Amino acid sequence: MSRSIKKGPYVDERLLARVRAKKQGDRSAIKTWSRDATIVPEMVGVAFGVHNGKTHVVVTIVENMVGHKLGEFSPTRKFLRHGGKMQKDQEVKAKEAEKKVLEASKTPEKK
Repeated sequence: MSRSIKKGPYVDERLLARVRAKKQGDRSAIKTWSRDATIVPEMVGVAFGVHNGKTHVVVTIVENMVGHKLGEFSPTRKFLRHGGKMQKDQEVKAKEAEKKVLEASKTPEKK
């Protein structure tokens, strides 16, 4: 559910103050736990360390991110793979095909 237009976007005031205080050439990330803060144009070009529950994921803000939330760019779940025998067989075939391509590129072609 979106926030009321009357209230405006939610931006953590302390986070915004840290963005304003940051020097122009400073490349260090601002650590934050405020995943629900909306990205505003003032934040473009700044790197944030957004907490995902375990670590801080470094996110550099670009123009296309304005209007989104910080938490959208720091996934909280790690996808490993779908399980099962069929998936394992596909991975084995892919590795074998990759080995063949590497071997073919190493051997010189005869004319």
